[in-house]
Amino acid sequence: MTSLSTTFADLAPTPRMPTVFVGHGSPMNAIEDTTYSRGWRKLGDSLPAPKAILVVSAHWMTRGTTLVHVKDQPRTIYDFGGFPPELYAQKYAAPGAPDVAAATMDLMRNHHVEADEKWGLDHGAWSVLIQMFPEAQFPVFQLSIDLTQSPAQHFALAKDLKALRERGVLILASGNLVHNLYAMSWDGKPYDWAVEFDSRLSDFIAKGDYQSVVDAPRLGRLMQYAHPSIEHFLPILYPLAVADKADTLSFFNEGIDLGSVSMKSFILS
Repeated sequence: MTSLSTTFADLAPTPRMPTVFVGHGSPMNAIEDTTYSRGWRKLGDSLPAPKAILVVSAHWMTRGTTLVHVKDQPRTIYDFGGFPPELYAQKYAAPGAPDVAAATMDLMRNHHVEADEKWGLDHGAWSVLIQMFPEAQFPVFQLSIDLTQSPAQHFALAKDLKALRERGVLILASGNLVHNLYAMSWDGKPYDWAVEFDSRLSDFIAKGDYQSVVDAPRLGRLMQYAHPSIEHFLPILYPLAVADKADTLSFFNEGIDLGSVSMKSFILS
């Protein structure tokens, strides 16, 4: 392999790609015709064709290092249980992007980052992509979330990825604005705290007040209700960190599923 810096230099410049955050919710959205899966299909139809897709998913968690998947054929990971056989029969056979993964590592050289060959595509990635790009024609690779890093540290790391937007890379973050599986309600009525947190974060994002999103843990009990654990919150920071004043914000897939899982998503383009 050529040096990481040379690899990035060899990526041809392109028009700036959008960056996207998706609320992924249940993996059943991969095979069901829902409001959310229709929103992902519509999104895929509207996006310019990427040279590669970098996914930052809530479901690849590491501690002490950030991993970048570098294999040329990532496997489909079924990181869930108790779902129908049809879901486990799905394969998302997108190629990997070893060259772009190397360039990504080069951009992150000031952080603790390592190459990975074991992961693949977890359901935070493939359950969305199988609706967005069902032909799996675009190379895809993932970047892990280091849970030992603070939101501010994740935001700083993500800023270093901004140059990828000028190399044809779609940065796709997958989590949820609100994610509390302990409080799921089968009657579907949203909790007041879920509505409030969703509204507050949406307002911060709409105003371009990204620092308040980074500082969301300071909301105390409201944050604790909305995110008993932080892994579904952290991906939100990545599209915000690579945004700039030239971007236009659009929300889509607005709604709170099962009372405590916000599916609200956004695109900056």
